[in-house]
Amino acid sequence: MIFTDIPRLNTALAEWAACMIYVLLLKKRFSKGMTALISVVSLIFLTVFMMVTANVGLALWLPCMIAAVLWMFATLWLLLDATVRTSGYLTACAFMIAEFSASIEWQLEMYFGHFTANSFWWHVLMMLIFITLLMSGFYFLEKKYVNNIFASQIARKDVISAFCFTIIAFALSNISFVSINTPFTAIEHTDINIMRTLVDACGIAILYSSQVRICEYYAEKEVNTIRSMLKNQYDQYRYYQQSMEMIHIKYHDLKHQITGLRYETDNDKRKEWLDQLEKELDDNHIVDRTGNQVLDTMLGAKIFQASKNQIRITCVADGKLLSFMHVTDICTIFGNALDNAIENAVLIEDPEKRMIHVTVSAQKGFVLINISNYFEGKIEMKNNSLPKTTKHDRSNHGFGLKSIGYAVEKYNGTMSVSAENNWFELKILMPKHEK
Repeated sequence: MIFTDIPRLNTALAEWAACMIYVLLLKKRFSKGMTALISVVSLIFLTVFMMVTANVGLALWLPCMIAAVLWMFATLWLLLDATVRTSGYLTACAFMIAEFSASIEWQLEMYFGHFTANSFWWHVLMMLIFITLLMSGFYFLEKKYVNNIFASQIARKDVISAFCFTIIAFALSNISFVSINTPFTAIEHTDINIMRTLVDACGIAILYSSQVRICEYYAEKEVNTIRSMLKNQYDQYRYYQQSMEMIHIKYHDLKHQITGLRYETDNDKRKEWLDQLEKELDDNHIVDRTGNQVLDTMLGAKIFQASKNQIRITCVADGKLLSFMHVTDICTIFGNALDNAIENAVLIEDPEKRMIHVTVSAQKGFVLINISNYFEGKIEMKNNSLPKTTKHDRSNHGFGLKSIGYAVEKYNGTMSVSAENNWFELKILMPKHEK
């Protein structure tokens, strides 16, 4: 070595602290107590390992660094409720943060050491202060983008890219310790320190830009998906509207036919059949009496769809209360909510339990929309109080409730969901508006 390298204690603390950034930001696998215990054990093991291997030769230096990275990965994978892929990506980011933090911390410690009496405890104090400040900065920087949704969107190509950037940055930042005869090698004491810190900073900048790209991609994907759902619900409404018009025409024709047939025969069975037919027509015709044509159309179509699967939809709705809403928002709210409810009700084996209730009512200056359905099994809620999708392709589902939420926000309303006593309930509360 040309000069005193970063103490292994500093490196161990930086690597552990970098892992803790993501442990604090993301969903944990265990309770707080167990997480704290495992974290302390991880710190002790990593510190002992780094100290024991402090004086290994150059041939064993790289394998020891790989072992430290694997320990970081094991720590993140064990503590976080995340996949191997996500843990691998976070390991690359944490290692790059640790390399930069340890490098710049040692530079600062060496600089201030010229003006202060050096001692072991002085070094420990400086190390703790600088590492804490650096990791706090990275925590608030990562907090803006790294969350559970971000973690779930990490793809294999993102992991490969992160490791490639990390390996390149690590190699360039440490090449001066291996050979002084390369175009990227520094010789002077100060130059080696500065070069290592700058290269590590560039690696962090690249990884950070990659995180921004992942977030932007997810946001764009979500917007496009919701736009597609809005258009689909509106297209369905237009189709339903045309279908309902034809049904209404047929309804009135049948009314006249029944009247004519009733006076033409005295057959008791035929009369009984005609009475039953007329009753069924009246039951189906109630969906156009809410006072809102758009709501009538959506309810009529969904009731017809549900009846094919022996699902009962009961509705008590004052559609006039929704007159202030745009047609696409009504389609979005009731279309997505009823689609989700029907999709869930179909899974229930007992047809008698396939029930959906819809209410639209006024409550103290607010419009209350309540859509509930019976369910069996267990519905798990996410951190954002929305249910987790049960579909296999989770990345392309779960947008229905989000699109409802966006529609509700346009009218300064609130949306909440609950799943208790085998009833899933979607509740929407919006201030009344005068159209």
